[in-house]
Amino acid sequence: MLPFKRILFPIDFSDPSFSEHSIGAARYVEAFTGRFDADLTLLHVIGPPQYNDILLRSREEEREHLERYLADEFEYFRVERVLVEGDPAAKILETARSHGSDLIMMPTHGAGRFRRFLLGSVTAKVLHDADCPVWTGVHLENAPPLEKIEFRKLLCAVNRGEHAKVVLGAASELAEEYRAELAVVHVAGSPDRAEDVKALVRQKAPGAELRIERGEIPITVACAAARMGADLLVIGRSPSPGVAGRLREHAYPIIRQSPCPVISV
Repeated sequence: MLPFKRILFPIDFSDPSFSEHSIGAARYVEAFTGRFDADLTLLHVIGPPQYNDILLRSREEEREHLERYLADEFEYFRVERVLVEGDPAAKILETARSHGSDLIMMPTHGAGRFRRFLLGSVTAKVLHDADCPVWTGVHLENAPPLEKIEFRKLLCAVNRGEHAKVVLGAASELAEEYRAELAVVHVAGSPDRAEDVKALVRQKAPGAELRIERGEIPITVACAAARMGADLLVIGRSPSPGVAGRLREHAYPIIRQSPCPVISV
C-alpha cells in the first residue's frame, strides 16, 4: 500500500458550515502529503442545483475560490486544483482513477446542503466503489494543529478471510512507517473464527497485540480504539462486488462511531 504518492482531497466550500470539517481534514492531508512527498489533487465538484439554492456562483467564481482555498496551507506542495461539474461521488471516483490516486482523503459529514450528500450518498459511494484506500474522519472540527498530528498508536479491526491479509498488511506497513504501536481487534462470533484470526495475525503482524472481543461490532471496535487511545483505525472493505461485499454492513457504522480517523482498505 505504501508509499502514498498521489493523494486526492475532495472539498466543498459552497457551504460555510462545512468549513471546519474541511479545514480539520486539510491538516491531516498536509501531514500525509508531507510525510510521503506526495502529489496532491484538490477537487471541487459543482453539483446539480438544489431547490433551496438562492445564489449560485459562476464557474469563474468557483474557479477563483478554488485557487485561493487553502493556498497558504498547501503553498509548498505539488498541488493540482481540479474543478468539474456533475454528480459528486461519480466525479470523485472518476478523478481518483484518472489521476492514479492511491489515497482519497475526505470528511464523513458536514452540515446544511452538503450534509445530505455526505450522509446519504457521497461518502458511502466512494467507500463502496473506490479502488484505493479511503481516509475518513468524523470529528474533524476538533482536529489538532498540524504540528501535533502524530500516529503513535494504530488499531486494526479484522474479520477472518482472504481480504483480512490485505488489511493486516496495510496496518503493518503504516505501523512500521510511523514506528507506531499496533494492536489488532477481532469481534469474535465463534471460537473457531477467533483461532483463524490468531493464526492470521501471527503470520501477517507478528508483533501486534491481538484483542479478541465480543459484542456489537461497530460499538466494540470504537470502544477498543478509545481504550487504546488510537490515532488511526484501519479497517477493510471487501473486494467482492455488491453491497454485502465491497462495503460490508459494519464498515460505515464503524467509521461513524470511531473516535479517531479511519483508513479503509
